[in-house]
Amino acid sequence: MSEPKARDYALVAAETTEVAAPDLAYRPPTPRDRSVGIALVGAGGISAAHLDAYRNHGFNVVAICSRDLTRATARRDAFFPTARVTDNYEALLAARDVAVLDITTHADVRADLMRRALAAGKHVLSQKPFVLDLSTGRELVAEAEARGLKLAVNQNGRWAPHLAWMREATRAGLIGAVTGVHIEINWDHGWVVGTPFEAMDDLILFDFGIHGFDFLVSVIGARARSVTATNARAQGQKARAPLLAQALVAFDGGQASLTFNGATSFGARDSTALIGDGGALYSLGPGLGRQQVELSTTAGVARPRLEGAWFNDGFAGAMGELLCAIEDNREPDNSGRGNLESLKLCLAAVRSARTGEAVRLDAAALEPDG
Repeated sequence: MSEPKARDYALVAAETTEVAAPDLAYRPPTPRDRSVGIALVGAGGISAAHLDAYRNHGFNVVAICSRDLTRATARRDAFFPTARVTDNYEALLAARDVAVLDITTHADVRADLMRRALAAGKHVLSQKPFVLDLSTGRELVAEAEARGLKLAVNQNGRWAPHLAWMREATRAGLIGAVTGVHIEINWDHGWVVGTPFEAMDDLILFDFGIHGFDFLVSVIGARARSVTATNARAQGQKARAPLLAQALVAFDGGQASLTFNGATSFGARDSTALIGDGGALYSLGPGLGRQQVELSTTAGVARPRLEGAWFNDGFAGAMGELLCAIEDNREPDNSGRGNLESLKLCLAAVRSARTGEAVRLDAAALEPDG
């Protein structure tokens, strides 16, 4: 048996060669026909990101529906001046020029709106998190499939350039079998003070963390077996909801960690690492919108020059993928059915943080408490 060398103890990296980055299909998908009529439901803060992305990518928004007609009109005037404004949801469901409903409302009212949309024969893009419990999600998925309709979830993080490139590199087998996924996001989420989001006990793990859990599922599939999570209030934070959360996920042949620090007032920084048995992927940057990606394999190190940004290209990716799926009559990559696996992980993390115990994903009860 050979003796280890000093460099082995010191974790010294071997010399590497710079190589060209592979050209991967990480950009937002675009349908051949962009004339499909889209109606946006809900004119809250996030709707501006949706509409800006759709305008920039040439999608056809024909109507904006909201109980607040003043806000809906302002959104219409800013992004799609020829779209009509309405507060009559039933009339929207009957409209022949609307094929897709983009439902951006809060989750507590969204499930009913999705049921009614599917019953009216409309394809649906649901805001994330998809639903509040798995049983409701399964019912909606079954309803859509029974009617031959497409139901997708606005997991816009899937088309953040760095996450999309890393996902496609992993799916292409460039790092082999994934054995580790480690996400650390440090940012200031204090903007929620005074908004309805502040009332969410599981704001970080559920409403924001779903992006991390969804990305994890996109690279490991259904291999996760258990989740252990915690959340906490940061010293001096003003928001009512805890802004700190973390989760450890055990999966077949590997492990994952997700750390969310929403109380980072200075020096925001985000990093993602994907470790495989044939290579590694890393991203690092001062925010989710600016990231440098690095692929390391036996061939050397590749650093792709990425185009676009999560906000708002990620929103175009979510809708574009749904439109492509409708066009090609296939399941969208961000389908409601696929999102159930992400939601399962997310709900398990919430349950673990509440109980202080690890939650196995084969457990029968993963619904939120009371």
